[in-house]
Amino acid sequence: MTNNNRKRRIILDLAVTLDGFIEGINGEVDWCIMDPEMEFTKFLNEVDTILYGRKSFDLWGQFVPEPKDSEMDKEMWDLVHNKEKFVFSKTQKGIGNKVIFINENIEEEVMKLKDRPGKDIWLYGGASLITTFIHLGLVDEFRLSVHPVVLGEGKPLFVDIKKRLNLKLVHTKTFSSGVVQLTYHLNT
Repeated sequence: MTNNNRKRRIILDLAVTLDGFIEGINGEVDWCIMDPEMEFTKFLNEVDTILYGRKSFDLWGQFVPEPKDSEMDKEMWDLVHNKEKFVFSKTQKGIGNKVIFINENIEEEVMKLKDRPGKDIWLYGGASLITTFIHLGLVDEFRLSVHPVVLGEGKPLFVDIKKRLNLKLVHTKTFSSGVVQLTYHLNT
C-alpha cells in the first residue's frame, strides 16, 4: 500500500518466547520457528524499510545464508537485503553499504520517514531501540509471534518501559507449529 491513502506505519514484528525473551542468554535464537505457514515473506513484501539498532544490525543486518540453507531462507534474506535500512547508533555515522545511520533527533527523523511515500516500516530492534520507540510513541503496531518455548533467562523484549501502554488486540493467528501471532494497536 502506498502513502496515497495513509501514513506509513511502524510495525514491531518479532519472535518472543512464552516467558518474554527475544534471545537466549548467549544471544541464541535457535528456538525461533520459521515455516512457510507463517508467511513471513508476505510480511516482508508489505514493508520497504527496516529500522535496526546498531548491535542488531551488526548481527543480522548483513547476514548471508549458507549455500546449504533452504530456498525459503535464501528468499527471505534476499527480501530483507532489498529494503532500505536505517541504523540507530550513537557511535557509527554516515552512509554505507546501503545503510543510513541516524545518530540524533530520532523522533524527527522517524517522522520524516513516516511522511515519505512507501510501504510500512519494520522496527526490527534490538531491545533498547524498541524501548526508545515505545517511549517516543513511535510504534503503530505490535506483532508478536509467541513461540512455544520457555528459556528461563535471556534478553527480555520489554526493558525499562516507563509508562503503561494500553493495547487493543486486533488479530490473532495460531500455527500448527504452536506459534501464536498476536497483533496489537495502541488503545486510544
